[in-house]
Amino acid sequence: MKSLRVLSIALGVFACASWSVCGEEPARSPQYENTDAGQTIAAASADEEKITFSARKADAYLKNGALYWWAEKGCVTCHTNGIYGVERPSLTPVLGKPEAEVRSHFVAQIDDFHKLAGDERKDLHGGVRPTQVAVITRGLVEWDKHVTGRLSDESKKALSLMFELQAPDGSWANIDCWPPYESSVFQGATVAVMAAATARGWLDEIASEEERAKYQKAVSYLRTTDPGHDYERLLRLWTATRVPSLLSDDEKQAFIEVVWKQQNEDGGWSMLDFYTFENWSAASRPRGFLTKAEFDDPPSDGHMTGLALLVLIDSGVDIKDKRIERGVEWLLANQRESGRWWTRSLNTDNYHFMTYSATAYALIALHKAGRLKKATGESDDAGNAGPVRFSEHLLAGNFGYVFGVAAADLDGDGDLDKPRHSR
Repeated sequence: MKSLRVLSIALGVFACASWSVCGEEPARSPQYENTDAGQTIAAASADEEKITFSARKADAYLKNGALYWWAEKGCVTCHTNGIYGVERPSLTPVLGKPEAEVRSHFVAQIDDFHKLAGDERKDLHGGVRPTQVAVITRGLVEWDKHVTGRLSDESKKALSLMFELQAPDGSWANIDCWPPYESSVFQGATVAVMAAATARGWLDEIASEEERAKYQKAVSYLRTTDPGHDYERLLRLWTATRVPSLLSDDEKQAFIEVVWKQQNEDGGWSMLDFYTFENWSAASRPRGFLTKAEFDDPPSDGHMTGLALLVLIDSGVDIKDKRIERGVEWLLANQRESGRWWTRSLNTDNYHFMTYSATAYALIALHKAGRLKKATGESDDAGNAGPVRFSEHLLAGNFGYVFGVAAADLDGDGDLDKPRHSR
């Protein structure tokens, strides 16, 4: 471990046969906690009560999870605050600006990496570090795109480091034992390419000739490397929504059809249909808590349903497509009391951190499907939306269906309430 504080805890860095403080640990009650402040988020469970849709609860869960993780671990991890930094900025029009403290953590981590020299600098090229830097970089450029509208100096610094850490074959190193994030160099490359493609003006006006060549090598790597399974193919399709030349129209349409075939009868999707057992690396083979029945007939989950929907919509599928609407209805019917959407971990049967990405993807999918309305409120000096008035933050038409019962926002708090019937 390095002497710098931020480097003292890695993003899931550990030998796959042993524990690390930033990996999943032996079971304990809270999913997230800030022990100094006495704050916790209860353990995730498939038995947690379902509620009528609440954007407010989902957003609070995401914010608190990201802040509690940093308070306890002091690192950026792909499955929690990394997700917040990458995904939450796109919800700014409907939920207001994301938590600035999370961005400050990203900036601090990049600054500390840049201070390294000699062997410590070389060490950044191994393990999960290159993919971690790609995640941080994408989080910074997404903030620039959705919050400030301009590329920041911090993002330029991160992009430079990200390409410094690129592997000779065009990928970014990663570990291979904690799917779906810390498990694949291919996944790391999709994050990096999306970061560079999203950075406003960077490729055309700022990047050096060497960096532009490295970007093209990364695109070529994604185009010519056979993904290990359909989950990675979905990530490549998602990347192609930012880099259209990555796949031909026929290739895009062919995989869209694969996604449709995996949709369950209830309208949702399951990660186990995309991340099938036989295609996992030996180091990331599932533990015994995942039963054969779950692979034979995988239940829909929030992570895969949200991700499939947002990629399909970004790929040009009409939000009025009945199959999209069925997926949206599944999301609306399956939020839990904590604000999250249940998704079983692929790694251990305790924290189930996949509920975090599930919640982010679910909110983004609902936003892209037109089910979240633009936030209102006074604008700040930068023209950014002020505090959300949730009476305006409703499902399209102010109505939805939850558990087959019509629901509407009856009390003006922005959440869907089941109608109260008089006798």
